[in-house]
Amino acid sequence: MRAPAAMRAAHRPSDAARLAVSATPGAAPKSESKALLARARNAAYAEAAQGRVGHGLGVLLDALESEPMSHDLLSDMAALLLSAGKLDHAAAYAEQALQVCPLHGPSLYALGFALSGKGEVDRALGVLTELTTGRGRDSLQTEAPELLAVAQAELARLQTLQGTDRAAA
Repeated sequence: MRAPAAMRAAHRPSDAARLAVSATPGAAPKSESKALLARARNAAYAEAAQGRVGHGLGVLLDALESEPMSHDLLSDMAALLLSAGKLDHAAAYAEQALQVCPLHGPSLYALGFALSGKGEVDRALGVLTELTTGRGRDSLQTEAPELLAVAQAELARLQTLQGTDRAAA
């Protein structure tokens, strides 16, 4: 998914972030490419930690230009968009990441919370159930174990909400 030009322009990274991920011209070996992606992800989160979520998104958009099928970058876009309250965009990036890596825990997490925030309770329940009890759980445990309890709490909240809605009907 290519972001609209207005979004790319509004989320330009700082010079420091741009320098952190700049590469030398020419084809990079696979290990160098991975290192560049890691630097881009770290720079994006550093920008967001400074309250510059838009700049962090810009760093990730720049990195996605060279690695459009990176599920990690797509998932990071979803996470930052989720934190900015851009639920539709967060869900779209998470879904794209899941097309590349179907059981990626952080992508399932972002999608589940984006759907929940949009009021799509049934879909959110399905995604969060897969995340907390299915094979996506292993991925989340490996990459972000601190998020499992948060996902379980949201799943329980949605299950309670769904039971309350059905009882009222």
